[in-house]
Amino acid sequence: MLPEYGSLQPATLEEAIGALAGVDDVLPIAGGTNVVMAMREGEHQGKMLMDVTRLAELRGIRLENGYVVIGGGTTAAELLDSALVAEHARPLHQAAQVFANPLIRNRATVAGNIADASPAADTAPPLLALGAEIELVSATGGRRIPLDQFMVGVNQTMRRPDELIVTVRWPVPVARSAGAFHKLALRKGSACSVLSVAVMVGVDGSGRISKARIAMGAVAAKPIRAYTAEGALEGQVLAGDAIEQASRLAAEAAQPIDDVRSTASYRQRMAGVLTRRLLTEVAAELGQE
Repeated sequence: MLPEYGSLQPATLEEAIGALAGVDDVLPIAGGTNVVMAMREGEHQGKMLMDVTRLAELRGIRLENGYVVIGGGTTAAELLDSALVAEHARPLHQAAQVFANPLIRNRATVAGNIADASPAADTAPPLLALGAEIELVSATGGRRIPLDQFMVGVNQTMRRPDELIVTVRWPVPVARSAGAFHKLALRKGSACSVLSVAVMVGVDGSGRISKARIAMGAVAAKPIRAYTAEGALEGQVLAGDAIEQASRLAAEAAQPIDDVRSTASYRQRMAGVLTRRLLTEVAAELGQE
């Protein structure tokens, strides 16, 4: 049963930011797929919910000064339908394909998935692999924070109560690059991740790795990047020993727990297995089998 709550429906971004200024109990809500469940469990007591679904400023997917920019109110279904996302963010497009179910994909937003800061958030590993940053605005100005710094713990972020996530953006990947994502879950639909892995690799003219990112979800208190594994890949050809070493280091970076979905030992092992599979897939795409 939902607790009593008030509601606001701003018509513009300026109005929404004004409502957040200096008030700690206003909670922005779009799809509500996480917030409503939390309210039923007794969280967010006494909150004033602010519906931001009408804000045109939070919608759309576009190219801007070498970045792919998506509005915070963009839904998972819109990610799935976007040619820009399919072209410039394959891991995110793949994550949208397995995001919950069609009904939730039509409601759940990117900003909501990130702001909820679940360790198992489906969009987080691909966005981390893409090098995404979060743009926030408030009555006092705006700021951008790299996603790997924005999430700080379970359901904890660097967003202040007076701020609203307006966009998520990442650099357009270099011409010779490829990425992939895989979500391991107990069933195909409407399932929380047992763990997920996303990779993004770019190579230079000599065929050596110029940039590598490996991100994992549901293996720590927040979605993480395997920095040591990434560093081991740079300057290497994506094949054989390099893939094996990166996969081992990615597994070592995982700090999973036992819970109702899996044991920690299984998650740690599969972190390495999935990293190996995805890097092998990307190597084939880049012609480095």
